[in-house]
Amino acid sequence: MPVARFGVSLENELLEALDIYVQENKFPNRSQAIRHLVEKNLVEKKWKCNNIVAGAITLIYDLTKTDIQVKLAEIKKNALSEILSVQSFYITPEKVLEIIAIKGPSHILTALSDAFISVKGIEHGKLIMSKVD
Repeated sequence: MPVARFGVSLENELLEALDIYVQENKFPNRSQAIRHLVEKNLVEKKWKCNNIVAGAITLIYDLTKTDIQVKLAEIKKNALSEILSVQSFYITPEKVLEIIAIKGPSHILTALSDAFISVKGIEHGKLIMSKVD
């Protein structure tokens, strides 16, 4: 595997943000963090096509906030052709871990995931996908 060596210049504000990112994610150095960010960007671009994929959207939210449940139900109702299954697990009496199994064109699933994760009150959300064919 060829290795390219080059210098990168960043403004102080970006460099500080990078150092915080390195620390928060426990990367051994800045280079590893930059490599991770570039790879993540490439994967995200790959999923903006029409590949048929399957995956899961995981959400963590507070069950006592009823507005969240109403908004999530509305999104689910509009995505019946992409949603395969929904499972909810009670982490605590108030906190729910929800896993939504999905299948469809990657760009549609990415948009669906963004819709779920952007609901006000979602504490954590993540999309995982894999190409079907």
